[in-house]
Amino acid sequence: QVQLVESGGGLVQAGDSLRLSCAASGRTFSSHAMGWFRQAPGKEREFVAAIAWSGGSTYSVDSVKGRFTTSRDNAKNTVYLHMNSLKPEDTAVYYCAAHVSGSYYYVKNYDYWGQGTQVTVSS
Repeated sequence: QVQLVESGGGLVQAGDSLRLSCAASGRTFSSHAMGWFRQAPGKEREFVAAIAWSGGSTYSVDSVKGRFTTSRDNAKNTVYLHMNSLKPEDTAVYYCAAHVSGSYYYVKNYDYWGQGTQVTVSS
């Protein structure tokens, strides 16, 4: 089992940067690909980015490519979402999750979830 705790959210201005962290407990963390999702008020949770268990491959949605990157440090049981050039439309609660199987893009393919961290971008 994996327990996840996100941190690093906050209120920033458009164009600013933030780094979200997702700290994991559990011996199986390094065997999971990890994903980042976000959910804005009134909207469904959507895929943002994912990183393979080794960190060798990363994936992201088109709306954040060139602005967001994800990395992980398996020695620290932590995965990161580096967010640059933030836009008001990036405002959402951001979640990390442990991937189980299938496509990285779908919520149903993830098992363990963190509680989320709020990111608010003002214009």
